[in-house]
Amino acid sequence: MKTKLTKRAVALFESIKKTDDNGIEYWSSRDLARILEYRDYRNFLLVLNKAKESCNNSNVSVRDHFVDVTDMVTIGSGAVRTVESVRLSRYACYLTVQNADPNKPIVAQAQTYFAIQTRIAEVQQMKEYNKLMQIKLIMTLERKYVRQLKI
Repeated sequence: MKTKLTKRAVALFESIKKTDDNGIEYWSSRDLARILEYRDYRNFLLVLNKAKESCNNSNVSVRDHFVDVTDMVTIGSGAVRTVESVRLSRYACYLTVQNADPNKPIVAQAQTYFAIQTRIAEVQQMKEYNKLMQIKLIMTLERKYVRQLKI
């Protein structure tokens, strides 16, 4: 079955994206679990553990992409309590949805969304890298030119 990414799904995944004080995007594991229709967070933790294992097996630092945090949530009575959660990078989300239940249509949407978003980020990083390399080359050429003028 071919899955086409819908505007609704994109809006859904974008709606749970957050940005920290340094401008770094992340997603809350609890928000993602809810969107992916995991009623019991404990079941989603199994998916997260598989994603962490995939990350580790790829020789990528798990700590850079899966950050354990404690969040404050309001419960039914209006009281506030702490819950354990994980801040997920885009890459962590990608690995997580790859390990989620493939029988859920929303998981297929998430797999497509995070694959596309991860590729977009890679292309953007490559453009920034190439721009830096061009600047470095220009600076090197300018230094050589200035040295030649001094001779």
